Amino acid sequence: MPTFQHGSTRLHYEVTGDGPPLLLLAPGGMRSSIPFWQRAPFHPVLAFSDRFRVIAMDQRNAGQSSGEISADHGWHTYAEDQLALLDHLRIARCAVFGGCVGGAFALKLAELASERVSALVLQQPIGFDGRNRSVFYELFASWQAELASSGRALDEPALKRFKHALYDGDFVFSVTPESVRRCRSPMLVLRGNDVYHPARISEQIARLAPNAELIRTWREGEHTRRAVARVRTFLTAHAAR
Repeated sequence: MPTFQHGSTRLHYEVTGDGPPLLLLAPGGMRSSIPFWQRAPFHPVLAFSDRFRVIAMDQRNAGQSSGEISADHGWHTYAEDQLALLDHLRIARCAVFGGCVGGAFALKLAELASERVSALVLQQPIGFDGRNRSVFYELFASWQAELASSGRALDEPALKRFKHALYDGDFVFSVTPESVRRCRSPMLVLRGNDVYHPARISEQIARLAPNAELIRTWREGEHTRRAVARVRTFLTAHAAR
């Protein structure tokens, strides 16, 4: 199980397959880590590693990764970790597949380093629908409680500022609608349909992004098989060269 030391942050990652690089940014909220892909409607490592070099990772302070938490941290902090991992693996440009919170990570990565992102797949991205902020606060609180129960010394004021930096925005939390409007990377959006992944957020992303396609139904049975085939075709067409 390879790890990479990035400053004071220790990142766990796994690489499967060969071919054009595909970076996975996992579901799981603050616990975004490789095992959460097993709970997704389809597992991108299993679906795409025969054609792509698939890089899966645990985000800082999730799974087997760890790192400091500072008051000035936010979505950009995760993007910096992701870019550091790509640099470590000598990957200049890649496609990015983000599930759930991974969609917010992916959009921030594309905003900060558009030249590194050849294409984006957003699988039921999270977002604010005007009523659901409390569910993200609750997820943060349960993650914080887990850190505390592990015996880790926590800076409570820093954690509070970190939480608000992550979840006090609107839209997809990590970037603005204008940022998505400026994103030129080809984008495939698999629509969400629940309190964490509001359908209207997926639809809004697909309307705003100039090179986006929306898949409305994809989670079950034959719809899943067709969606996987479409994602595969999309990634093949827009793989980093």
